[in-house]
Amino acid sequence: MGAYNAAEWLLDRNVATGNGARTAVRYRGADITYGAMLRLTWRVQRALHELGIGAGERVVLVTNDSPEMIAWLVGSMRSGVVPVPVSTMLTATDIAAIVADADAAALVVSGDYLGHVPEVRAAAGGLRHVVHLDEPAGSEPAPAGESGEAAAPNGTRAWSAFGDDAEMPVAETTGESAAFWLYSSGTTGLAKGVMHVHRSMQATYDTYAAQILRVTPDDRFLSVAKLFFAFGLGNSLTFPFGAGATAILEPARPTPPSMAALAVAERPTLFFAAPGFIAGLLDTVTDPATFASVRATVTAGESLPAALQQRFAQRFAHPVLDGIGTSEALHIFLSNTLTAQAPGASGWLVPGYEAKLLGDDGIVVTSPDTPGYLHVRGPSTATGYWQRPEATAANFLDKGWLRTGDVYTRAADDAWTFLGRNNDMIKAGGIWVSPAEVESVLITHPDVLEAAVVGARNDQGLEETVAFLLPRAGRTIDPAAIDAHCREHMAVFKRPRQIHVVDELPKTATGKIQRFKLRDSLAG
Repeated sequence: MGAYNAAEWLLDRNVATGNGARTAVRYRGADITYGAMLRLTWRVQRALHELGIGAGERVVLVTNDSPEMIAWLVGSMRSGVVPVPVSTMLTATDIAAIVADADAAALVVSGDYLGHVPEVRAAAGGLRHVVHLDEPAGSEPAPAGESGEAAAPNGTRAWSAFGDDAEMPVAETTGESAAFWLYSSGTTGLAKGVMHVHRSMQATYDTYAAQILRVTPDDRFLSVAKLFFAFGLGNSLTFPFGAGATAILEPARPTPPSMAALAVAERPTLFFAAPGFIAGLLDTVTDPATFASVRATVTAGESLPAALQQRFAQRFAHPVLDGIGTSEALHIFLSNTLTAQAPGASGWLVPGYEAKLLGDDGIVVTSPDTPGYLHVRGPSTATGYWQRPEATAANFLDKGWLRTGDVYTRAADDAWTFLGRNNDMIKAGGIWVSPAEVESVLITHPDVLEAAVVGARNDQGLEETVAFLLPRAGRTIDPAAIDAHCREHMAVFKRPRQIHVVDELPKTATGKIQRFKLRDSLAG
């Protein structure tokens, strides 16, 4: 296995091929070039060396999207250190558990999350260093010592205290060396460290970005999903840097109005969001010119109902490509394409990946439109879960196959359609019901913004369909009207027998609906 480092592919390659002066990142109205990003990466490497953090050790990042976050991601990999970006939406208790589980040597936090540090320190005895990012907006790093270590709260070290950005070497790694971890939130609430190697990032670029999105150096990437998501990592780092293009970063938590305003100001060509965010945009953004610069929108995280796909594509006059990816596979492996969209379906296999459906008996499902458990194999699959041998054995199978936990059908034209997680499927009246199918009907009602469907036992102990509905802005949901809508548009055995109107739906950090919490609320 020859020498290979993902950071060198992401940054050094761009500078070496003449892209050093091109804009790598747009951040709060400022341009940060590829050359400036490489110097910022060297600065991270110098900081790691000064802190005594060596190859193979882990650095947990609880940071807002910014040039500094990218520098810590790329600089760590360039030094052979393993960055572990985690969700900024997690509590201090959750972060402490991850830091302890990863046996992290250092924690890097944005100023917004300094309050988490005492609890994390108390719970993670092996944590040696905490660095707090205190960079101003803009392209130039603050001079060394501007804030000073004494000014850094909670015993952290200020990033401005590390000012040396002299060139640093690339670690001796291969494509199979440990590169970064992502903690999978899952729908069960049990976080697992998903271990990726250096070859994984370029693999997603060569397959999905190059062949499905057909990215070019002129593309401008805007992602609602943050860099700590597998989805966002590809959208805002791997794909733009792979193409020598530009990533538009927003440190604040996204809202439909804020992202719409950013799209108008920054004119992205590719936009990425979860289906729930697409619903929010449709509910709040009426001007078709908002996304006039966008040539395609990409969705993932949950299945995008056909009605949302069609409404968004029609309103903003560009294709909407739904797809499915996982933290374990790193990015999308089933997708609609620029030239072919199947509303309500995840689309077709991304070149470079294989997929199959297995029945309860473990036999491959060959009949069209027959449900089965989705398994995938491809070049970006992780090596397993950190210190979870049983979970690794259950999901990372022989010959490179990954068990996704999703139930799918495959049509005669090879389009793949999501039915639900294997533990989310409902057996009502002895017939399997897909939550996704029922949800896709519910959101076509003009009063419904989002829907989540689960199964629950009735007084007779029989499973029935239950719907949780979030109303659109300014609308009120009438359960009787919803029931009439369902009677008209779906088979009687699929129709929800209970309808609950809610203010919000519980979701993971990656935007997946936590149906187990909805089931628990019914049991309670």
